[in-house]
Amino acid sequence: MIARVHVTLKPGVLDPQGAAVRHSLGALGFDGVEKVRQGKVIELKLSETDVAKAEAQVNEMCEKLLANTVIENYTVEIL
Repeated sequence: MIARVHVTLKPGVLDPQGAAVRHSLGALGFDGVEKVRQGKVIELKLSETDVAKAEAQVNEMCEKLLANTVIENYTVEIL
């Protein structure tokens, strides 16, 4: 089973990397981009076959390692 985790900065947390991307897009002629927020996607291949157990395991992974829950939000998809 595959789990996909989307990690994004919480609203209000400064995103200097997103600001740099927005600036670079403007320099390339993409003037309509007003704001960029950057995040990450983590894909995990799991041996677990029970969807509920897999989701619980991935949530625990996020809380302990994959996301900094002080400044980041995350969502989990089980595919």
